[in-house]
Amino acid sequence: MNGTPGLPSPVTPQGRAGLDALLADPGRALVALDFDGTLSPIVADPAAARAHPGAVPALRQVAAVIGTLAVITGRPAAAAVDLGGFEAVPGLTVLGHYGLERWADGRLESPPSPPGVGAARAELPALLASAGAPEGTRIEDKGHAVAVHTRQAGDPQAALDRLRGPLSSLAARHGLAVEPGRMVIELRPQGMDKGQALRALARQRQPSAVMFCGDDLGDVAAFDTVRALRGGGTPGLTVFSGSAEVTALAETADLVVDGPDGVVALLGALAGAVAARQPG
Repeated sequence: MNGTPGLPSPVTPQGRAGLDALLADPGRALVALDFDGTLSPIVADPAAARAHPGAVPALRQVAAVIGTLAVITGRPAAAAVDLGGFEAVPGLTVLGHYGLERWADGRLESPPSPPGVGAARAELPALLASAGAPEGTRIEDKGHAVAVHTRQAGDPQAALDRLRGPLSSLAARHGLAVEPGRMVIELRPQGMDKGQALRALARQRQPSAVMFCGDDLGDVAAFDTVRALRGGGTPGLTVFSGSAEVTALAETADLVVDGPDGVVALLGALAGAVAARQPG
């Protein structure tokens, strides 16, 4: 166990080993986090999302002591930077659209959007009408993807279940992937997910240890990548930003914290633990 006051201990031996390795060599470690539900509380209107008030200060603390710090999100990278206030975090890398986009040092790298996204976007309003989407169903245009939210519907889960089949068929017609989430279904380009984004970043940085924090089904692939990296000799741990809406990650995570409040507290404790071990 890490035995550091204020720093929670993972419940699995692999997670404890991952945290110990991170603390032992923080300058070469990689810490990556999801945005919505992890650094930002979930809200009814995605455009109204903002980072937890303590997120940027905590990220700045971590950035000062950890080799690589990244946010990996399904949002456009620039939108996540704006909503999170991440331009204030030195050295932070933001991988948007599941790694399709990259923002770092104020520069955005973004490829052209696949044609299937535009075709699906054009068909979506008529499809929702024909599928009987209830009032409160919202379309979010994410540029390289489109998402349908049901959180504001009278019965969000029933609305999501009603739309799952039609949206899956629409995605299949245009060669898109279906990404389920917390009262949302997203249609996005094939070939990239948070696990692949994390794996590519780890391949580039060759970290001494990896930590990933997430809250939703879209983060499962990143959790899988941490376990695969452990199998290849890179220690790591997975952190679940707990919620009542998603339990699958809680069952497999090395550490569970209490939503964005818990994530921010964990980051602060992690930075404090690293700083306390440094000489001088």
